[in-house]
Amino acid sequence: MAGPQDTPIRLAFVVSHPIQYYVPLYQRLARRNDVDIKVFYTWQADRAPVFDPGFQQHIAWDIPLTQGYEFEAVSNTSRDPGTHHFFGLTNPGLVEQVLAWKPHAVHVTGWAWHSHLLALRRLRAIGVPVLFRGDSHLLDAPGSRLRAFVKRALLRRVFSWPTVFLYTGQANKAYFEAFGVPPEKLSYCPHSIDVDRFARPAADLESQARRWRHELGITDEQKVVLFAGKFEPRKRPLELMKAVLAHTPCVLIMVGGGELQPQVESLAATAASRVRVLGFQNQATMPVVYRMGDVFVLPSAHGETWGLAVNEALACGRPVVVSDRVGCAADVIDDSCGRTFPVDGVSDMIRAVQEIIRDSSREALRRGATARSMKFDIARTETSLLHSLHALAYAR
Repeated sequence: MAGPQDTPIRLAFVVSHPIQYYVPLYQRLARRNDVDIKVFYTWQADRAPVFDPGFQQHIAWDIPLTQGYEFEAVSNTSRDPGTHHFFGLTNPGLVEQVLAWKPHAVHVTGWAWHSHLLALRRLRAIGVPVLFRGDSHLLDAPGSRLRAFVKRALLRRVFSWPTVFLYTGQANKAYFEAFGVPPEKLSYCPHSIDVDRFARPAADLESQARRWRHELGITDEQKVVLFAGKFEPRKRPLELMKAVLAHTPCVLIMVGGGELQPQVESLAATAASRVRVLGFQNQATMPVVYRMGDVFVLPSAHGETWGLAVNEALACGRPVVVSDRVGCAADVIDDSCGRTFPVDGVSDMIRAVQEIIRDSSREALRRGATARSMKFDIARTETSLLHSLHALAYAR
C-alpha cells in the first residue's frame, strides 16, 4: 500500500447500488488529494426506479446519487438481481474488475451476498487489505439454537478474512466481538448522514413545514407525533397508532408505505381528525416532513440495524423516541435529544412522548437534537475512515 507521504491511497468500494446515506461520503472523498476512490456497484448503478419490497413500490430517489465521484457497474448474472436474497448479487467478474483499477485497499459493504462473500475470501487470499463495513447487531430476539450454532461457525470463518472492521456503534461492535473479531481489528466508523442537507436553511424549512401542517388542518397549538418509514410489522406502525390515539391528545402523521398500508389507512379512517397518512415521500421532501412533527417515534421490534431516520429527524431539530431494539439507540440517544423505551413497554413509550411534547422541555430538546446530530455527520465518518485507511498505510 502507498505510504502517507507517497501518491494518494487508492480505495475501491464494493457496494450493491447507490445508497442515499453512503453517496455523500463518496463525494467528499472524491474531493480530497490524499485518496483516490472508485465505487463498484454489484447490482445497479443508475437512477432507474427499483422495486422496494419494504415500500411495496418502485422508487427512484430524487437527489443526485451518481454525481461527483467515479463509479463502475459490475455485470450481475443473477436471474433475480437485488439485495433481497443471497444470490441476488452474482458478479463473476467482480474481483478482476476491482483489481484492474489497482486499488491499495478495498472497502466491502456487507457479506451476505454471493459476490461480496467470495470477494472477501479472494482478496484475503491474494493479500489485498479489506475494510469491512456492516451494521448487524444482537439486539433482536435469538432464533433457534441450531441456527445460532451454524451462524456462529460460519461467521467466525468469514470474519477471519477482513483486515479491518469498521463498526458503526456499540451494538455493532458487540456483534463483531461475539463472532471472534479481535480488538485490534475493530475501528469506529459511525453511521451518519449529510446533516447540512437536513438542517439548512432552517428558517425556510420550518416555514414550509408550518404551511403544510396548516394545509392538513393541524393548528399550531396541536402536538404532532411523526412516523416516517416502511409500513411493515417489524417497525410496528399500527401499535404506535393505537397507543398514541388511546393515550394522548396528539395528532399522528404517518409517512411511508408498504404491506401494512391498508391497515394503517383503515385505522386512520376511524380517527380521521387525529391522523394524516401522507404516503411515501422522496428524499428532497424529508427535511420538511420531519419538521411537521413535534416528536419522531421509531418503535421497531426487530431488524432495525441502525435507524438512520433517527439521525435525519435530529438534524431537523426534532427530538426522538426509539425502542431499545433500534441499533442506534445506545449511541445516538441521550436525555438532551430524546428518550429510549423497552420494546415491550407501551406505557414507557407514551410517557416518553408526553415528556417531550411538554412546552417546558420542547425547545431545549430541539436545540439538543440539532447539537446531537452533528456528532453523526458524514464528516465524522470521513475522518474515521481515513484514520483506518492511513493506519493500514503505516502498517505496510
